[in-house]
Amino acid sequence: MAISAGVARADGVGFRRLSLTEIPERPLEAAVWYPTSAAGPQTLIGDNAVLVGESVIVDAAPAAGRHRLVVLSHGFGGNLGNQAWLAVALARHGYMVAAVNHPGTTSRNLKPDIGARLWERPRDLSRLIDRITRDPAFGADADKVGVIGHSLGGWTAMALAGARFDPARFAADCDVYAQLAACEISGRLEVGSTVEARTLLAGDLADRRVGAAVSLDLGLARGFTPESLAALKVPVLVISAGEGDPHVPAALESRYLAAHLPFALGRYIALDGATHFSFLPLCKPGAVALLEAEQQGDGPICHNGTAAEGRAALHAQVADAVLHFLDTELGAP
Repeated sequence: MAISAGVARADGVGFRRLSLTEIPERPLEAAVWYPTSAAGPQTLIGDNAVLVGESVIVDAAPAAGRHRLVVLSHGFGGNLGNQAWLAVALARHGYMVAAVNHPGTTSRNLKPDIGARLWERPRDLSRLIDRITRDPAFGADADKVGVIGHSLGGWTAMALAGARFDPARFAADCDVYAQLAACEISGRLEVGSTVEARTLLAGDLADRRVGAAVSLDLGLARGFTPESLAALKVPVLVISAGEGDPHVPAALESRYLAAHLPFALGRYIALDGATHFSFLPLCKPGAVALLEAEQQGDGPICHNGTAAEGRAALHAQVADAVLHFLDTELGAP
């Protein structure tokens, strides 16, 4: 039976911002959510006129003991706070959760020349794992790390888990399915436009510390080779936003991924009535109008699809499924 995301194991959720500067040409902004027993003022992180933030205790001491680590990867044009709602649910359950802004593909740093270096995204997460697990203040285990990604972040999570990308296969597929958001973004970034880039994209980007992976309505799935997916040793939970999005269709993305995973290691869930953006934070009343006024066409970020229960209930469903999966595959924290 799945564990309810509403049942907290921790007294509260701590939050800390980090900077990873050991590679000067690619500095990383990061954040960590973690269980804490410390008292302190609650601060809303990520709250603005459009999105609902999450309540945390900034810089609180982590709860005593060892904690399973989970790392998050955001989608194209997103940021490290996009799945804060999930990070808080996991931290309340006892996990330590860390996320990073991937340079070149974030909401405040969309730079095609940097963003095209997709092979750097899994490496960003490996650097994040290094930083958290080597800091004794966090008490995070270095083995059996979980990885979760949304959209392009789902691609990142799968590459970190060991899936191998074939740029030529992906380019040929986009000649047939040009309507896919993955193909539009890849074209905008000119992904794989040089021999060196194609070689690096096709390389082994796996981190052997990963013990479980979760894909949330991923894109670029069809660029992963069936052979590499069939050879994965890491359990994978694939969650799609149902069947209705023509730009990120489950049939060509999430279900392609699930269909090629080893039978014993793959699990698939479809959130009927959800949209690709259902995995982003809750939106406030009037958010659609504000988004459209700032940038025409951004309103769908806050559309909730046809799911009668709304985004909050979908978040609870996802958190419940992810918690049950991670507890099973990583061992309850």
